[in-house]
Amino acid sequence: MLELALALQTSEPDPEIVRHIVMTMMTIVPILIVVGLAVVIVPFWFICKKAGFSPWLSLINVIPVGNLILLYVLAFADWKVVPAPPVMWQPQAPYPPQPPQA
Repeated sequence: MLELALALQTSEPDPEIVRHIVMTMMTIVPILIVVGLAVVIVPFWFICKKAGFSPWLSLINVIPVGNLILLYVLAFADWKVVPAPPVMWQPQAPYPPQPPQA
């Protein structure tokens, strides 16, 4: 960061410093892009899987407006999941088990 500040202060930046800064950015930016895509794709992967869609549908997020398209698909599509049965109270059998009455 200090090199960038020094390069901007002088009227003619040293080409070696500029090359060093560009090479550093060419290393860092792809890593940040991959991490950013992973942060978005992984949750959509699980959402698509739980909704009954193919998890590979989450890769639509790679294209520029794909996340908006996927949100609308998930919002307005019929999800192919079975609703959970309602939880009801079950009476317990007496303990210890009683022999049948004759």
